[in-house]
Amino acid sequence: MVIWSIPAKQDLKKIYDYIARDSKYYAEKVSQDILERSEKLNEFPEIGRIVPEIGEVNIREVIVYSYRLIYEISSDKIEVLALIHCKQDFSPETLIN
Repeated sequence: MVIWSIPAKQDLKKIYDYIARDSKYYAEKVSQDILERSEKLNEFPEIGRIVPEIGEVNIREVIVYSYRLIYEISSDKIEVLALIHCKQDFSPETLIN
């Protein structure tokens, strides 16, 4: 089961809002594509690469458009931790709750 953390949901909302300033159509499309890609993790949880900044086998990422969808695999769920732009500086500390 794929679960989105509160910070990841907020990230998706910010992306939607940013794109919607120019086009609500593309904001919907990008958001829907990101959600669909996250749901594929149910079938293929290890499809993403290990996040280089973290180096843990259970924390992975897939690229959707120009965004890094970072998620954690555990025995009973897959949790989306963050959604960040590929050009954005990323510090692993931002994932610590």
